[in-house]
Amino acid sequence: MYSPKVHVEERLDVLQDVMRMHGWAILVGSGEAAPQATHLPFVLDETRGPNGTLVSHMAKANPHWQNFENSGEALVIFWGPHAYISPGWYENQPSVPTWNYVTVHAYGKPRLIEGEEAMMAAQKSLVETYEGAEGWKLESQPEKFIKGMLSGIICFEIPITRLEGKFKMSQNRPASDLPGIVEGLRNRAEGDDLEIAEMLDD
Repeated sequence: MYSPKVHVEERLDVLQDVMRMHGWAILVGSGEAAPQATHLPFVLDETRGPNGTLVSHMAKANPHWQNFENSGEALVIFWGPHAYISPGWYENQPSVPTWNYVTVHAYGKPRLIEGEEAMMAAQKSLVETYEGAEGWKLESQPEKFIKGMLSGIICFEIPITRLEGKFKMSQNRPASDLPGIVEGLRNRAEGDDLEIAEMLDD
């Protein structure tokens, strides 16, 4: 990932926070004829490995997983908040539009999670992460339903071998431009505008 030094974020706790908070990500790998990309929910287990381990699943009918064994590293792209930045908000002119954003790239070799017990544990972790302690329970469903669900998916994990973080937050602009950016984002208040404004105003 192209990242000027001013935009690079290397603190592990910060990168893991992004992965936890924005778990709907893109798995990118090598296909036989072209790259493959699948949009998936991920759970981060920060207790396993120096950078943590990602756990997810996909439909068994999706051919993406069939290349896990013979391909190299996979890439998981996590998107944090992002927002269009208007040059009209700057004090210093002339200027051009840009985009502020947060992204984390996680790399590692996917490996299958096999066996009904291990697959069930992976799915329970996913449900508990996104439902919360008081939410819907996978284990409360009929056994026949659960077995059918597990038979239709592939569970896998990716021990993270390396991480890249990029926080593009107008670091290249003069400090006198920041108040106008924050005000413009708060006035527009669409999408992730308010979250980006808060990050710039810290």
